[in-house]
Amino acid sequence: MTETVQLERAEAPPGPRRGRIATPVLVLALAVVIALLLPVVVPTYFVTLMLPFFAYGVALLGLNLLFGYTGLLSFGQALFLGIGAYTAAIFTSRFGIRQMEVILVVSALLSALVAAPVGAICVRYVKIYFGLLTLAFGMLFYSFVLKFYDLTSGDQGIRVAQPYLLGIKGPARDLVSFLSGPYYYYCMALLVLLGFVMWRIVHSPFGLSLQAIRENPVKAEYLGISVKKYRWYAFVIAGIYGGIAGAMLGPITGNADPTMIYWTQSGNLVFMTLLGGFTNFFGPLAGAFVFIFLQDRIMAVVPYWRLVFGIILAAIVVFAPSGLIGLLMGRRKEVQ
Repeated sequence: MTETVQLERAEAPPGPRRGRIATPVLVLALAVVIALLLPVVVPTYFVTLMLPFFAYGVALLGLNLLFGYTGLLSFGQALFLGIGAYTAAIFTSRFGIRQMEVILVVSALLSALVAAPVGAICVRYVKIYFGLLTLAFGMLFYSFVLKFYDLTSGDQGIRVAQPYLLGIKGPARDLVSFLSGPYYYYCMALLVLLGFVMWRIVHSPFGLSLQAIRENPVKAEYLGISVKKYRWYAFVIAGIYGGIAGAMLGPITGNADPTMIYWTQSGNLVFMTLLGGFTNFFGPLAGAFVFIFLQDRIMAVVPYWRLVFGIILAAIVVFAPSGLIGLLMGRRKEVQ
């Protein structure tokens, strides 16, 4: 009898575990296949709507590392979007450097250089104080971009020229064809690649340490985890992802201007995270997708779309605190 019970216990776990792993993999594979076929089967307009989803998706992967896994909510993440976008604008329009890979690397490095000192200050505080500090630094950078006209062209912004992908100058074509063709697949590949990297990060010992810090920083410190250092690491990584996302947004918008750094942009990122659900790795991505297409539809119907979104956010917080993913799954789940 004892041997039978032990055998059942030994054989039970593999079945559910395979189910838990197989389902997300199948859904993800299906989503990738649909995204690959999208430019062929839907109008160009909807294809171009996917481009900001790819860019914001990258930014939200970083933000959710900071919020969902570390427990720190940033209201200044648009700062790094601005760094990436202005890097793309200055490189393509003023320096004549159009290699997208160079722009992405420089954007990541500049974002890391800014995130390092800013994060060193912010991670000394938690909860609302951390959020307010990140908001303050974001608005400080916004003021810098707005006032230093000779460098940033103030509120007019800087044009982002069409970049070269993989070092290859594409044939002369209209912007829409470029965005809905080569650039679409390029941004999609970036999201998949950076999503895989982030998946490995959050499931590594480092990611588990961040979750321990989120749950109980005192116990984590007692176990030998340097809480401030790990929070700082998460902040820098989130900044790098934000800078890359900003560089991806530059060619999409065609212009880098101060509105990309304003606090409402950071608010949109937080909204997407809450909408999709920060308790799941893919939640913020779902939130970005729903936000972009819902915003497009609502703006076409009513001028006060922010009011509608405010009502939606209130409903999500009250009735579905785990976001859309948690609502679909039917129960609240922790980040895994």
